[in-house]
Amino acid sequence: MEHDEELTGIIVDEAFQIHADLGPGLLESVYEALLEARLKRRGLRVERQKIVVFTYDGMVFNEGLRLDLLVEGRVVVELKSVEQFAPVHFKQVLTYLRVLDLRVGLLINFGAPLLKQGIKRIVN
Repeated sequence: MEHDEELTGIIVDEAFQIHADLGPGLLESVYEALLEARLKRRGLRVERQKIVVFTYDGMVFNEGLRLDLLVEGRVVVELKSVEQFAPVHFKQVLTYLRVLDLRVGLLINFGAPLLKQGIKRIVN
């Protein structure tokens, strides 16, 4: 898959289907497992709860970051199951993108009544 837009489109489509089928109200971990499985069925490489080691100011952080999902090594997917996003959620994804030197991430809130209100594309 060549383009991030195509990849994020597939991720969003699968998230929409899960939300349409189950609605809000489940634990984040349930949505995470379901989205991982659906993306893998689509032939995508998905790493779940990926621990990212990074270095800053000469210090190594072995467990400084834990990504909900990393799809195709290119798209960070951070999942929430809350009533509404907090400002820190956007900052969290942007920080992940900066540390990993990646271009795009998705912040998906399965707790939103309508999933289109709970999906944000974040670009580094």
